[in-house]
Amino acid sequence: MNNRNLTTVIEFLLLGFPEITGYKAVVLFIAILVIYIMTLVINLVVIVLVSIRTQLHSAMYFFLQQFSLIESVFLTVVVPNMLRVIWLEGATISIAGCIFQTYMYSVVGCAECHLLSVMAYDRYLAICHPLHYHAIMNTRLQHSLVIYCWVFGFLLLLITLVFLSKLQFCGSHVIDHFFCDLAPFVELSCTLKLALQLDILLLSIIIIALPFVLVIISYIYVFITIFGISSTSGRKKTFSTCSSHLTVVIMYYGTLVTIYMVPANGGTLTINKLVSILYIVVTPLLNPLIYSLRNQEMRVVLVNLLSFR
Repeated sequence: MNNRNLTTVIEFLLLGFPEITGYKAVVLFIAILVIYIMTLVINLVVIVLVSIRTQLHSAMYFFLQQFSLIESVFLTVVVPNMLRVIWLEGATISIAGCIFQTYMYSVVGCAECHLLSVMAYDRYLAICHPLHYHAIMNTRLQHSLVIYCWVFGFLLLLITLVFLSKLQFCGSHVIDHFFCDLAPFVELSCTLKLALQLDILLLSIIIIALPFVLVIISYIYVFITIFGISSTSGRKKTFSTCSSHLTVVIMYYGTLVTIYMVPANGGTLTINKLVSILYIVVTPLLNPLIYSLRNQEMRVVLVNLLSFR
């Protein structure tokens, strides 16, 4: 009897937003679809511009290009199925599909967090060690750091993937979310729950906390260097080279901490899902806009491209 119960769950029901129905669900669907398409187009423009414009052939823009690529992959892992859940006002997903989405979401999230720390390190080198910057941050190191961000995420999450593939489920098959996030997915398991909770804690430290600490350390040295510049114009010019990245980091970690540090129960669950939409859908749209609007070289390239056309 017990064994039979453990194998009864073969799929999950993603509730999405049960309180949003009818025309409100249609409006939410259209809004997210439009933002999704806009974000993909803008990120594609950034990727292409950095590839074809020699003015943007530098480490900072190479990392921005890779960040746009990661953001596009991140969106595509979650948003298409999210739209299906919203349109149907709740939809099922197989256990294998849920495991795959959880794994890919975690891998891309890991790559994104570590790339943000790499970008902070790049700004640290450019501002604190300008004379040695090009010698240190050469093309080989740039490519190695990006490969590290991706490969590290895939390898690190393999242990979690093995755990997830061995889970057995009984009882409820309902996930009160619009995608398969790791924590609520694990809560439905009848087996290996403690091991996975410890795994999630360790992953949170490695994926979120460690890169954030590296970002903070990098910017401590950056601010010390900036405040050491005698002229006001020099300080402003130097700060402008890292202000876009700093803005993106604050937005990124602000929403991330809200999602994973605020207890998701009762009334806070709806707030948690709304913040998740900000993190998954809205922030990837704002990031390339921030880099484009706040960066003079990127603005010049865009203006020249539009003028040429």
